[in-house]
Amino acid sequence: MTHAAQVDTGAVPASKTQESSRAPISRAMIGVGFLLVTLSYMVNAMDRQVFPPLLPNIRAEYGFSLEQGGLLATNFTLGMALAGLPAGYLLDRFRRKTVLLVSIVIYSLGTMATPLATGLADMTLYRVISGFGEGMQSAAIFAAIGAFFAHRRGLAFGVIGMGYSVGVFIAPLIGVRLTSMHGTWHTPFYLFGTAGLLIAAASLFLVKSGLTEHSAEKTVSTGTFEYMPASAYNRNTIALAVHSVTSGVAIYGFLGLYPTFLITSLHYSSGQAALAMSFLGFGGMTAVFGGWLGDRFNQRNLLIISLLAVSAISVCIYETHAGVGAQCAFAFLMGAFGLGFIYPNTNSAIQRAVRPAQIGRASGLFVTSYYGPAAFSGLLFAALVDSFGWDLAGLVQVTALPLAGALALAFVRPSQFNNAAR
Repeated sequence: MTHAAQVDTGAVPASKTQESSRAPISRAMIGVGFLLVTLSYMVNAMDRQVFPPLLPNIRAEYGFSLEQGGLLATNFTLGMALAGLPAGYLLDRFRRKTVLLVSIVIYSLGTMATPLATGLADMTLYRVISGFGEGMQSAAIFAAIGAFFAHRRGLAFGVIGMGYSVGVFIAPLIGVRLTSMHGTWHTPFYLFGTAGLLIAAASLFLVKSGLTEHSAEKTVSTGTFEYMPASAYNRNTIALAVHSVTSGVAIYGFLGLYPTFLITSLHYSSGQAALAMSFLGFGGMTAVFGGWLGDRFNQRNLLIISLLAVSAISVCIYETHAGVGAQCAFAFLMGAFGLGFIYPNTNSAIQRAVRPAQIGRASGLFVTSYYGPAAFSGLLFAALVDSFGWDLAGLVQVTALPLAGALALAFVRPSQFNNAAR
């Protein structure tokens, strides 16, 4: 497929993207831009993950039930899902940098508005707005970086995933500490929202278009993609999307209520629960290694192994009632496989399952399929807990669902990926 063939209609012609990709950019500016993109994704993670460890405080202040708290802990992903496909459409037609900057501003303002909520309805709205911006940002980042680092897409996604995991690691610790110091859970939301706005301002000047507007077709080495399906929505992307749905519901249901499980079922203190939650982020820092493996080995098989590992770790978490040290170890492993291996490799695999001109739509499909059903994962998990208790609920949602995802991956054909050896 030639560059001319990839143009259909839209506000920005392909020639403009090509000009941006030819714009000179030094290695130093590539590094600075990539660092800012990673930092912005780290703040994205902090905005998301500061909520679960503070959920007991929030429930106490507003009188929310466990189901309402579970919904609030994960419903930001509904906004991410709503943003996914529209963002994919915009990314194929407008400057990725513009979408990126607008998205950071949206989720930062949504985060800062959360403490202003008067009840369930407006807090839900602020969380969904924040998620909408986060979904736009995710699609923009992975479309831009996936195009620029097409040969090392998995590794690049792994580095960004490590930045996300740093945010997951530090957000609970900072959030609980600030809440204890100031006597209110509002402070970390204002702090993290402000940090996002500052990074957006810096990115306006320091993230160059040569990094964000690169053409993937100029990077990949394969001469033709006629062996691939013409549609972005093909057998491979659909199977990967099904896997994304099951993984998102399992992992985000776990993330949203894991601190509540530790506090209410195992009687941990808030500090101990925050520590275990931080080990999730620590484990997610293995994303660099997970992405590196995905560039060198069969991604489908790597994902299947990771899903089986998540199921096994879930049994350990919910059935053994282990002490703090063991729970931290389990949390680390859950973060390693769930965030470090599954997330970056699912994201890069779904981009490899389409022709290079379609990576914007592939990125949007991933965001929608992964985060859409996950919006209700906390509500589902809480309902299961109320009906069956924590042990059986964990087995149903966090053990069984990854096995369904592994079954869906059996239909993926890596020989039809755009990086397949021909």
